[in-house]
Amino acid sequence: MQAPELTRLGVVLTDRGSRYAVTGAPVRDRTEIDAALAALKSDRSYAKATHNTWAARLSVSGALKADDGESGAGMVILRMLERAGLEDHLVIVTRWYGGKKLGGDRFRRVQDAVRAYLSEQGLGEA
Repeated sequence: MQAPELTRLGVVLTDRGSRYAVTGAPVRDRTEIDAALAALKSDRSYAKATHNTWAARLSVSGALKADDGESGAGMVILRMLERAGLEDHLVIVTRWYGGKKLGGDRFRRVQDAVRAYLSEQGLGEA
């Protein structure tokens, strides 16, 4: 299966050494989600990231998400996709841990990254 075309914004923000990047792609099912994740991780930098958290809303099978060790972050992405009304789309927030714990700010950084992606897609604030 060929991976969907990824839109990579690269590193969109940093906080106390942690770097956050955001990537997205149109998807229709779990197979396309897996293909998109594999395509992203074919880049060594993303494969070595601390977390590749993602969520997708699929019109046929509903919502899917994964925290990839960043507990609760997948739900943050999913809620933002719901508010923006974005369906059949995958959004991945990548974090490279910078050595300092961010506490609750980590969720704000995930939100900031998703906002940057939604803005790039012409969906404005969510």
